[in-house]
Amino acid sequence: MIVGIDLGTTNSLIAYFDGNEAKVIPNRLGKNLTPSVVSVDEEGIVYVGESARERKATHPDQTADVFKRSMGTARKFTLGERDFTAEELSSLVLKALKEDAEEYLGEEVSEAVISVPAYFNDAQRKATKKAGEMAGFVVERIVSEPTAAAIAYGLDKRSEENKFLVFDLGGGTFDVSILEQYQNIMEVRAVAGDNFLGGEDFTEVLEQMFYREKDINPDELDAKTKAHIHRQAEETKLAFADAKESTMSCKVNDEVLEYTISLDAFEKSCQILLSKIKKPIERSIKDAHIKLADIDEIILVGGATKLSIVRRFVGRLFGRLPNTGINPDEVVAVGAATQAAMKERNEAVREMILTDVCPFTLGTDIVVTGGSGYKESGHYLPIIERNSVIPISHTERLYTAGDNQSRICVKILQGESRYARNNVYLGEIEVPVPIGPAGQEAVDVTYTYDVNSILEVEVKVISTKLSKRVVIKNEETDMTDEEIDERLASLAELKIHPRDQEANKLLLLRGDRMYEEATGDVRQLIERYMTEFEAVLSKQNKDDIERAREELKEFLDSIEGDMS
Repeated sequence: MIVGIDLGTTNSLIAYFDGNEAKVIPNRLGKNLTPSVVSVDEEGIVYVGESARERKATHPDQTADVFKRSMGTARKFTLGERDFTAEELSSLVLKALKEDAEEYLGEEVSEAVISVPAYFNDAQRKATKKAGEMAGFVVERIVSEPTAAAIAYGLDKRSEENKFLVFDLGGGTFDVSILEQYQNIMEVRAVAGDNFLGGEDFTEVLEQMFYREKDINPDELDAKTKAHIHRQAEETKLAFADAKESTMSCKVNDEVLEYTISLDAFEKSCQILLSKIKKPIERSIKDAHIKLADIDEIILVGGATKLSIVRRFVGRLFGRLPNTGINPDEVVAVGAATQAAMKERNEAVREMILTDVCPFTLGTDIVVTGGSGYKESGHYLPIIERNSVIPISHTERLYTAGDNQSRICVKILQGESRYARNNVYLGEIEVPVPIGPAGQEAVDVTYTYDVNSILEVEVKVISTKLSKRVVIKNEETDMTDEEIDERLASLAELKIHPRDQEANKLLLLRGDRMYEEATGDVRQLIERYMTEFEAVLSKQNKDDIERAREELKEFLDSIEGDMS
């Protein structure tokens, strides 16, 4: 049997298709939601779910939660004397779900469709798949959470054409996806999101309000007390569902401290979080090349959308009531189970074609040239643009950048920055080329990305026909905090350069931001103007810099209106 799983930041759940409809499988406690919490005691016994969450109050140093945010990274979680990665902890949650499902169904459950946030990158998706395999599942498909939610709402059964915006705010991540359905085809038009925005952040706001009100420095508290305050803040947040006022009661240093908070005060303190929600929405609408008025329906997904301040915010933002017809906690698991039924070609599920998009731009680093022999390495060349419909394959021809160059190294990158160093490194391919003058030798670089988030890269030398290919399985991550600090320290020692003068710096930052927001020809046009400006900066001639700055500003002004 194939099941559908929603592996969540706060809670996880598993569902199956019973022949007519998808149903959530209750866990061993009879509850549909299993907290994504793991604890390990002194004897090595593992606790998962409710029991682990309870142990956090008394054994915070032996308990881990919110580890989904660290999927695909090298971060270690120390539980007692044992270290775990995020995927290892996730595999323990998945194993518990598997055991509950097998007990409930009375048969072996061997295969699963697991959902991930639409904005998860390549490493995060592979880490999720790895966690499923470690738990004993065959993971044939990773499905984006908004797509699963759309399936659960039965959008595939509608006969007319419709456009939908899925607003998915879970415990730790935020996704917004725009989908279009026509006949038996459901197409993802665009995705955007924030992997560090969710219900946990709203809980954190209440914690900070409590600390400020009671003049407490959290750094002076022990782990057990902080875990207690966090739990009380979570309960206070949930209490706002039925009341306009809620009270936190926390025991700190043997003293019970109470703090009564109004819903209005809570909402006011959450304005920064609410404003962060707007940007992914604006980006997805822009990338989908539609207007807000073109959206036929807005669907709320994720437990955090049950917060009244979030629902009120969404209503004001879109000027209409969203669809909440299915429990937002369960809709993704139900959709994943329906996707599993499609994979099994269940007769009760109408055959449907699903198209998805690549959530991040994929590219490589290049050397850019300008007038008077200006050259600068480390620039980013997009090869597959974000929100391109997948599967997709695209080829770019690259040339040697220097005289007597004997090798070409193609670094495989993922991200939106115009500088290669700011994007995520996935791997690289190096090929030998005949020695000659710059620009004489060339390679064709082909990126192919499929529906299972597998990236294949091929580099072919034009003159010798030599080719190398690699399927990206790398799970390396962004730099550690220590590495970032070291790099910033080294940059701080550099002398002041004209690009760091305020007016120039502001214009470069504006150009970088617009480059990341743009796609296609506009993005390449911005890159050309920015490169020309940087070439002038390198000459350090004041008059030339002022003239070039004004030209770049006029250009950015002229296109920004069209981009918005």
